[in-house]
Amino acid sequence: MSSADGIYEVGTAMSVRAFHVMPGMPPPEGVRHSHDYKLEVTVHRDGLDDRGMVVDLDALEAALRAAVAPIDGANLEIILPPGSAAVTVEVFARWLHGQLGAAIGPLPAAELAVRVWESDLAYGGYRHPLDGSNSE
Repeated sequence: MSSADGIYEVGTAMSVRAFHVMPGMPPPEGVRHSHDYKLEVTVHRDGLDDRGMVVDLDALEAALRAAVAPIDGANLEIILPPGSAAVTVEVFARWLHGQLGAAIGPLPAAELAVRVWESDLAYGGYRHPLDGSNSE
């Protein structure tokens, strides 16, 4: 099933409290502090699979829950990539994309977008095709 002039999408969201430090910044950012992050994930695709879905929403929700479990209530330093000074919302979004991409696996012509909201107004994001080329 294909959309002649549009893109289908499905998504889910979850909240998680985690801690981080932004080195070199004045307090509160420069000291260990928490955020109640809202994690928003969306899969975009120009066509539907044989079940009429972009991706199985239950599978997407389960992948998000599994990815979030080890960081819920934790210091985000555990996901700090080598060479990075801090876990910013952008770094967090890239990490989450990698976790979800590995769990979902490659999907032809699909793109996963991740937004990490650290407040009602501010977020960072990362998007990349689910072609298996960016699983971490």
